[in-house]
Amino acid sequence: MDRKKRCVSGNFIIRAEREKRLFLSRRIVTESGEFDGGVMVDEDGIIEGILTKESIGQFYSNSNNKYKVIDGGEWALMAGVVDSHVHVNAPGRTSWEGYVTATQAAAAGGITTIVDMPLNSIPPTTTLENLKVKANIAKEEVYVDVGFWGGVVPGNEFELLPMIDAGVVGFKCFLINSGVSEFPDVTPEDLQNTFAILNGTGTVLAIHAEMNIENSSSECNKDNCPDPRLYSTYLATRPDEMEIEAVSLIATYVPKTDVHIHVVHVSSESVVPILEAAREERIAAGHKGWRGGVTAETCHHYLTLSAEQIPDGHTEYKCSPPIRNNSNKEILWEYIKDNRFDLITSDHSPSVEDLKGTNFLTSWGGISSIQFGLSLFWTEARARGFDLSTVSHYLSAGPARLCGLEEKKGALRPGLDADLIFFNPNAAFMVKPQEIRYKNKISPFMNRVLTGRIMQTYLRGQLVYADGEIIGEPKGELLLNYDY
Repeated sequence: MDRKKRCVSGNFIIRAEREKRLFLSRRIVTESGEFDGGVMVDEDGIIEGILTKESIGQFYSNSNNKYKVIDGGEWALMAGVVDSHVHVNAPGRTSWEGYVTATQAAAAGGITTIVDMPLNSIPPTTTLENLKVKANIAKEEVYVDVGFWGGVVPGNEFELLPMIDAGVVGFKCFLINSGVSEFPDVTPEDLQNTFAILNGTGTVLAIHAEMNIENSSSECNKDNCPDPRLYSTYLATRPDEMEIEAVSLIATYVPKTDVHIHVVHVSSESVVPILEAAREERIAAGHKGWRGGVTAETCHHYLTLSAEQIPDGHTEYKCSPPIRNNSNKEILWEYIKDNRFDLITSDHSPSVEDLKGTNFLTSWGGISSIQFGLSLFWTEARARGFDLSTVSHYLSAGPARLCGLEEKKGALRPGLDADLIFFNPNAAFMVKPQEIRYKNKISPFMNRVLTGRIMQTYLRGQLVYADGEIIGEPKGELLLNYDY
């Protein structure tokens, strides 16, 4: 199936007719730059045109239509963020997170589309029937648009093509224990079978790239175990070599398949050159896809935090792969500068507080950040001299391309959904529990001062968040190919 031709209109909602709108800003932000101008939006919430400052006066004088003008002044006007790595956990673990809280937090964070990972819900999204269960639960609860990843687990090969037809953006698998029993990791033989089935479909296989190696274990010898409250104890159980081993295995499949291979949440700088070599090999062989069909993401926590600053017993910092040292973090930023990553995501992976505790070896490994990703990235990027175009490139356009949504989402361009945000890049705020909209108010960023605040969020031209408040009822749609 051609992913670009997929229908992404959810259950074909007939929207009430709305007025045309003209969004103005002195800082219209695209992937390539900024300018003073406007974005025209039609009655259906589709971008009709982009205006420069010089053409706005002519537009007013020539237009026979009445447009409602929304002037953001000095606020930057940007395409809404697309977060392609979010664990909503519903159904089954809704005490961890649900669609209402996750999508409200997304709207407050300037995210207009999320893509839900196939775990940690019960059931996981590993069959067409399970996908339908998820969709039926989500359909009345989403405040932003929601796409879905399917899952690859041992023995579900014949479920993959039906899920593609239903509209999943791609598939996710693990090369190591996922942490939940209902989503087991795959073997190299399973990977080979999966690639054989997915060849020619144009889909994506996203891979959690860690593998167990000799002398690495999440368990300590009870007679000789460093203090499990120390972050260094946990970090020693997930060394860089586990990522290197996994990505080296992945690279061996690149010449044997045309499937787009995507490595999620890269934490170790050492794996990027391995992926780049595999990409160059595929491009040399004639692959015409985006970035040679070999891409990688990193996450806000790896770009913001470092191992040296993690306090004893503070397991809200635990994730897999782990946060590594400061020098590793700075190399990740160099990769961003040199366009060696393809997108940035949250990997929002929440849990209840009872699963955290103070023991790094037994606590749940996942960081919640969906609401603050744009501000986290901008805080660090601005300090390093990047501009807002970098934000749009990595947080909006890149994830949309990965998920086959680039003809609907992720940019300011005629014909795309008018998913827009007004962003004040100079405003500062402190992360506090009362501001958090996702379900469990746990964060390694608590009490951190961030730069850049989302002022307003629009979904297909409709206001969904403003002045710190969610506006109206759920307006999101599910990005699927069937009438759910």
